[in-house]
Amino acid sequence: MSVPVIAGLGTAHPPSAAQGELWDRFFSRHFSGTTRALAERIFANSGVSRRQAAVNPLLEDVSDWSTERRMRRYQVEALPLGKEAVGRALTAAGLSAGDVGLFVVCSCTGYATPGLDIMLARDLGMAPATQRMFVGHMGCYAALPGLGAAGDFVTARGRPALLLCAELTSLHIQPSSARVDTQQIISHALFSDAAVAAVLVPGGRGYAVREVTSVTDTSTADHMTWDVTDTGFRMGLSPKVPQVLSTHVRALVDELLARHGHALSGVDGWAVHPGGPRILNVVERELGLPEAALAASRATLDEHGNCSSPTVLLILDRLLRADVPPRQVVMLAFGPGLTLYAALLERED
Repeated sequence: MSVPVIAGLGTAHPPSAAQGELWDRFFSRHFSGTTRALAERIFANSGVSRRQAAVNPLLEDVSDWSTERRMRRYQVEALPLGKEAVGRALTAAGLSAGDVGLFVVCSCTGYATPGLDIMLARDLGMAPATQRMFVGHMGCYAALPGLGAAGDFVTARGRPALLLCAELTSLHIQPSSARVDTQQIISHALFSDAAVAAVLVPGGRGYAVREVTSVTDTSTADHMTWDVTDTGFRMGLSPKVPQVLSTHVRALVDELLARHGHALSGVDGWAVHPGGPRILNVVERELGLPEAALAASRATLDEHGNCSSPTVLLILDRLLRADVPPRQVVMLAFGPGLTLYAALLERED
């Protein structure tokens, strides 16, 4: 049985803009009345200083576009972004596209048929026998079940697998409204675009994927939603989400580590999805972590915002590029369900 090892990561970002500039030049006019004052406070306290957008609202206002028009634009923008991330990951792993046995693509911000997986397989020169899997509408935690599926393939088949998470949240700015809608304000203040790819191989040097695990509290299914509307996809985000995370996150992590003979105190790398500052604060408190433990997550939120599914891989990439990379990494991501996912990685020298 082959141990799946992450042999290469590749990231890609569209152009960025400062959070203050996005507020001053677009969102300050997008909200009105009492909503505007609330929105200004949320933007200022978002923990985000810069964000990336394939469709920059400073240049192009998509808020009144139909969903059809947004989906057509998704195809135009996602393909080159995904190609860049995949190319970098394959280069880092020393492989070619023809070596890939399974190609997993995660995205909840755009759909098309033929999909991103087929178009990238064509353009990158993957073998006709390459298997493909598309993971849609799992939201911010999708990278981890994607990583698990890729790892299982590597273990079962002894062949490389490739994971790509690509999200264009900039396509889903909702129409302006005078009605106070805190959920939409938070969404508009946090979300960003990115693509990250990971290559997994059977054994060798890199970070071994020991386990991917999850817990879903279906009694809170309405706390986080992503609805397809006539004007793009609309986020629903309950203020109760941090409370649900606080109920489940400690047991999820403790049980994961215990199955591998580890303790929380021995983990020297944390890649925690920054759904927002409150999410990170809850995880830090419930796990009893020092403030420095989530520095990579907070820095990623600051520089890139919440990019949905690629975000936890962006944090992992930051950890692995540190002067002293961690030996053991716990990845955590959260999304609709309400679902918590965790993964344990260990460095193989």
